[in-house]
Amino acid sequence: MLLKQEIAQQPDVIRRLLDEGAAATGAVASAIREFDPVFACIAARGTSDHAAIYAQYLFGAALQMPVMLATPSLHTVYDRSANLSKALVIGISQSGKAEDVRAVLNDARSQGALTLAITNYQDSPLAATGAYHLPLRADEEFSVAATKTYTAQLTAIAMLATALADDEEMRSGLKKLPGLATESLALTEGIADWAQRYRYMDRLTVLGRGFNYATACEISLKVKELTYIASEGYSEADFRHGPIAVVQEGYPVILVAPQGKTFSAMRDIFDAVEEKGAETLVISNDDDLLRAATKAMPIPAAPEWLSPVVGVIPGQVFAMCQALTRGYEVDKPRGLSKVTITE
Repeated sequence: MLLKQEIAQQPDVIRRLLDEGAAATGAVASAIREFDPVFACIAARGTSDHAAIYAQYLFGAALQMPVMLATPSLHTVYDRSANLSKALVIGISQSGKAEDVRAVLNDARSQGALTLAITNYQDSPLAATGAYHLPLRADEEFSVAATKTYTAQLTAIAMLATALADDEEMRSGLKKLPGLATESLALTEGIADWAQRYRYMDRLTVLGRGFNYATACEISLKVKELTYIASEGYSEADFRHGPIAVVQEGYPVILVAPQGKTFSAMRDIFDAVEEKGAETLVISNDDDLLRAATKAMPIPAAPEWLSPVVGVIPGQVFAMCQALTRGYEVDKPRGLSKVTITE
C-alpha cells in the first residue's frame, strides 16, 4: 500500500528538505529582500491551495507581509491579469504541471514581479517559469492523495519565512520538526482500532483556526478523496456563522485544536458542538480536551506556527483507515488522477 508508505516517509522528507534545501532557500530569501515586495500573491490548486492558506497566516504573522491568493481564471479565461508588478508571486504545485498556476507566474514575470515556483520536479513547466524554484525533494509520490508532498510544501514555506525573518527561535523550531513528525506518526497507531465506528458516516465537518484553518481544509479534502463522502473544512469562526446548524446528534466533527492562541476558541466550539450531540474527534496536544473527546488523536506539543505539519498527519491516517474500512482502493481513488491539469 503506497499511501501508507508515503505517510510514513514524511519525517525523512522533512529532514532531507531542511538539510538539502537550506542554501536554495537562503538565496531566494536574499532575492526577496532585494526586491522588497509590497505584498505576496500565491497561485495554487487543490492540496497546494491549502499550503497557500498556511503561507497567508505564516507570512502575515512572522513577516507582516500581506498575502493574497491568486485568481487564475482572470489570467486564463478572462485575460485580465491583476497588476502584480510589485509583488512576490509564488506558484505551488506538486507536479508543476498546473497550467493556470503557471499562467499566473508567467503574467507576473512579464510585469516585472519576483516569481518563485515550489514544486516536486526540477524539470516541470512551472519550475521553468519562475525566476526561482524551490524543489520539495520528496521523491516520487505515487499515491493520488498527496501526503508527503503537502507536508514538504508546508516545510518549504516555513523555511522561507524563517530565512526572511532571520529569527533564531524559528530556526530552533524548524530543527525539531522531523522529530515532531516522527512522534506524531507514532501517536496515530491507535486510529485503526476505532475507525470502524465511522464506517457508515456520510458527511463530516473539520474545524480549525488560524494556522490550522489550512489543516482543516486539507484533512477534509483527504477524506473526500479517499472515502467519497461530503466533507467540509471550515474556520471555527466561519462555522459559527450558519454552518453550525447542520450539527445534530451523532454528527461527526473533527477539531484541530493544538495549544496556542486559537485554543480557547477551539475549546469553545468543541463545547458548542458537543452540546448539540456531535461525535467529537479531536486532534490536539491538550490532555483535558483529548479526554473530553469522543475519539482522541493526540499530537506532540509544537510551536503553533509549525503545528499544521504535525497536526495533519493523524488526519491523513484517519482518512486512509476510513477508506480501508470501507474496502476502497487507497492508492488510486476512483475518478482521480495524480496530475490534474486545469487551464
